[in-house]
Amino acid sequence: MTASYSLTLAFAAFLLAGLAVKFWLSTRQVRFVARHRASVPAPFASTVSLAAHQKAADYTVAKSRIGLVETAFGSAVLLGWTLLGGLDVLNGALLAWLGPGMWQQLALLACFAAIGGLLELPFTLYQTFVVEQRFGFNKMTWKLWLADAAKGVLLGAAIGLPIAALILWLMGAAGELWWLWAWAVWMGFNLLLLVVYPTFIAPLFNKFQPLEDETLKARVTALMQRCGFAAKGLFVMDGSKRSAHANAYFTGFGAAKRVVFYDTLLAKLSPGEVDAVLAHELGHFRHKHIIQRIVALFTMSLVGFALLGWLATKAWFYTGLGVRPNIEGPNDALALLLFMLAVPVFTYFISPLMAQFSRRHEFQADAFAATQTSGQDLGSALLKLYEDNASTLTPDPVFVKFYYSHPPASERLARLGAAA
Repeated sequence: MTASYSLTLAFAAFLLAGLAVKFWLSTRQVRFVARHRASVPAPFASTVSLAAHQKAADYTVAKSRIGLVETAFGSAVLLGWTLLGGLDVLNGALLAWLGPGMWQQLALLACFAAIGGLLELPFTLYQTFVVEQRFGFNKMTWKLWLADAAKGVLLGAAIGLPIAALILWLMGAAGELWWLWAWAVWMGFNLLLLVVYPTFIAPLFNKFQPLEDETLKARVTALMQRCGFAAKGLFVMDGSKRSAHANAYFTGFGAAKRVVFYDTLLAKLSPGEVDAVLAHELGHFRHKHIIQRIVALFTMSLVGFALLGWLATKAWFYTGLGVRPNIEGPNDALALLLFMLAVPVFTYFISPLMAQFSRRHEFQADAFAATQTSGQDLGSALLKLYEDNASTLTPDPVFVKFYYSHPPASERLARLGAAA
């Protein structure tokens, strides 16, 4: 059995196995949530109305069902790009038009991204203007959606194409260790983005106003000083322009760190609850979760670039995934695209491990918040956010283990209650 044929079989087997598991997990989630729709779980009976509980159940089921269709469609598209020859056809057409070289490779990346975006567009529109609209979350107008889409495309081209060109140049000019140089460029870009994003990119899509509530500002500032955290500013974002969902987050890196509250969050939580939510986010910094995630990103991307550096020299890597490598020109863009398409198929089954690490971090941040503020305030804030975002209180336990980056409400509130 040739290496090319072995890769084809392995890719097809992992793709089908992953699709089967995704369908099994999603149908479990739908059945479990629907089965518990009729009554509010006992721990929440006094705080969550039946109407809110049923809305969360219906919202979860609706998202899961469209997710099933999107998963099946996405797998078919992936198969079309690879084993059925779609990427090979696109590459051949661009070679015939532009000839081999940098422009053809950049065109291949750009066309792939454009076609992928168009194929995903119906699901994006349905999710926003049907599902989110039905449950009262969508605040987007068509004009705003089109403006966001145009900005996203222009920004993606302005940032993505130069980075892609640099990496492609390194692949062709930096010798056998090109992947090490490319990794360094990619990591430098990601770190730069952490600094640039909050100041220059995010304001292109939302307005960020300094927090004007002096009482709340004093509380938040005192909390951050107590926790040894310094931020460049406290801002309120007009999240209500697009969605009724509420959130708060830290963004930036180093001196560019800032705290951002959605206006929807401040409208729903008491000052003590805002403190508790902020303390939870500070807990991630106190436990160095952000640094751990950056180190993990560095490590995994280094392994990924090293693997790509090896695979890019193997003809069976291309033919095994349905593409004929160029004979007279570089195959660097093809290698990048095939790697991006194939890696998620083979790494899907480590999802539970990554989710478990994330849930552990969330528990640690909750515990830290409970020591710095009121655990009761944190519990009530979490419950409001779960209810406000229509997050189901009765997710399927197996689905949780596989996918949930945050623990379900029952587990988080039980731990907070035990600690209190």
